Amino acid sequence: MPAPERSTRDAYGQALIDLAAADPSVVAVDGDVGSATRAARFAALHPDRVFNVGMAEQDMILTAAGLALGGKNVYVSSYASFLVGRGYEQIRSAVAIPGLPVKIVGSHCGVTVGEDGASHQMLEDLALMRVFPDMTVLVPADYTSALALLKNAVSSRGPVYVRLGRAPVPDVYADGDEGFLPGGGRVLREGTEVTVCCCGIMVSEALRAAEVLARQNISAEVIDCYSVSPLPAQSILDSVHRTGCCVTAEEHFARGGLGEGVAALVSGAYPVPVKQVAVFDKFGQSGSPAELQEYYGLTASQIVSAAVQAWTMRRR
Repeated sequence: MPAPERSTRDAYGQALIDLAAADPSVVAVDGDVGSATRAARFAALHPDRVFNVGMAEQDMILTAAGLALGGKNVYVSSYASFLVGRGYEQIRSAVAIPGLPVKIVGSHCGVTVGEDGASHQMLEDLALMRVFPDMTVLVPADYTSALALLKNAVSSRGPVYVRLGRAPVPDVYADGDEGFLPGGGRVLREGTEVTVCCCGIMVSEALRAAEVLARQNISAEVIDCYSVSPLPAQSILDSVHRTGCCVTAEEHFARGGLGEGVAALVSGAYPVPVKQVAVFDKFGQSGSPAELQEYYGLTASQIVSAAVQAWTMRRR
């Protein structure tokens, strides 16, 4: 039976509701897209704790920074293409430089936004956010991990970026699993011949790829690198020591995301072949999520191909 599917964005409203019950300082800043980001569920219960500034992303970030300076525990959310794209200078100057504990939640990321097309398909947000010193960058694989990461981020002493998607994705983790922390990762499948570092929607694809590779007598270890910054460095290095090669998989441009982070890590500590599965030098376009995943090679079959290439390149 196929795994149930839920969208990671659906976890946002529930996380706010759960947090608000225990922490009166939790507030949300919205930009007239609460129904899309699911902040509207929180607003319906706590209208006095939601600040809707309209479709003005730069004002959203500045408002969130001001609330954080006033002692509030702030979550700010909108479409990532606008929140990060339009608000980048304010994120840099008002949140990242002073190190304020603002939780920036970018929704509707990647090509799986689908028919909305290139303008809404944010594929560079990880590159933009992980370059900041002390910015935690989190990419959950499913509803359960998204809920846990959003809730656990409440205690962060610095800025946090959480990347969410619109399309439903298969459940990877059991409901109630809360063991997801900044800097963490999860070994979902042990293996000895190739390491697969993945995040977001590519985690379920990597698990499917590992099944195919097993039938080809290639043992793949799958690591959910839900913390893209800081990376789960020790887990990755321990794995590549055993396997001798690595594949990275992400719904993001090849430049600046998980793949480059992993490549930089292993090249400095234990150089091994690293192959990337990502979007290479193309913006998105309109289409269904499934069609776009296939078109841009964000599938289990592409991970299998990359793994075979990496495996043949490893030192014997």
